[in-house]
Amino acid sequence: MASSPLREAVLVLTDTEDGTADPVIHELNERGVPVARMDTGDFPLSMTMEAEFDTPRWRGSIHDAFRGVDLESVRSVYYRRPGQFTLAEGMSGPEQRWAYREARMGFGGVLLSSDCLWVNDPRAMTSAEYKPAQLATAAGSGLTVPRTIITNVPDHAADWVASVEGPVVYKPLGGALHTEDGRTKIIYATPVEALQDLRDPALSLTAHCFQQWIAKDYEARVTIVGSEMFAVAIHAQSQAAYQDWRSDYGAHRYEVIGIPGEVRAGLQRYMRAFGLTFGAADFAVSPDGTWTLLEINPNGEWGWLAHHCALPIAETIADLLEKGHP
Repeated sequence: MASSPLREAVLVLTDTEDGTADPVIHELNERGVPVARMDTGDFPLSMTMEAEFDTPRWRGSIHDAFRGVDLESVRSVYYRRPGQFTLAEGMSGPEQRWAYREARMGFGGVLLSSDCLWVNDPRAMTSAEYKPAQLATAAGSGLTVPRTIITNVPDHAADWVASVEGPVVYKPLGGALHTEDGRTKIIYATPVEALQDLRDPALSLTAHCFQQWIAKDYEARVTIVGSEMFAVAIHAQSQAAYQDWRSDYGAHRYEVIGIPGEVRAGLQRYMRAFGLTFGAADFAVSPDGTWTLLEINPNGEWGWLAHHCALPIAETIADLLEKGHP
């Protein structure tokens, strides 16, 4: 017999390997807030949905092997890193594509119709993950951004790089992880060192992003949670970390810092433009004090900075989820 679904619960959607959600769940449990951690990757094999539309809302519940949640009374949703739907073995390719689409439209559609706070709404996250849109929205919000091109024309790339004063780097547009032949590679920001390589016809096979390198004293990660912002300077102590701090976490020195007023205001405008509640913004801070935005990840990591710098990020996210509104 299925357990009674939790009411007024915070629904945490993430996979079992996501440790970043753990301190938020712990904080909610300490406060006595009902919370259910579930993974959409369990649907439909080991997760069920029973939903009925009763104007003006969907009623019913979702259950996994351990717990259930009342759909009508969900307080808020923490959308972290849920898995993809898992389908039954033995389906043909067309059957799998059909079943996956139906799961996404049905299960996902019911959840998204919930009138509650999302951290973040996946529809807003999808829009905000496009780096070209990030740069345009950031500039329109009053933030400083680097000179950038996106092209699949070899001569355009080579000519543009030659025209830029100072170094240029290549940056992946869709994330740093790349899987090939069963092996996962990480592609970091890479300096462009040989112009002739850019004229290789292979560059025409997809879009490429090239960006002016910003001379910096350090980089800053700003974690945005509702109206709160937590800024940490990342001082690189190796050449690899100076080029891209993600490549050498062991060579960091952290320092909690303030945020210039114009940067704070620009970030607030940016978050409103995309409808985001959470974001992790990366800046290059130049010797003259200029903050240049590199990117804003709408689902970025924050746990290691909260740990090293004793920042109350988990508590602040829990505050939002408990209240159910910004």
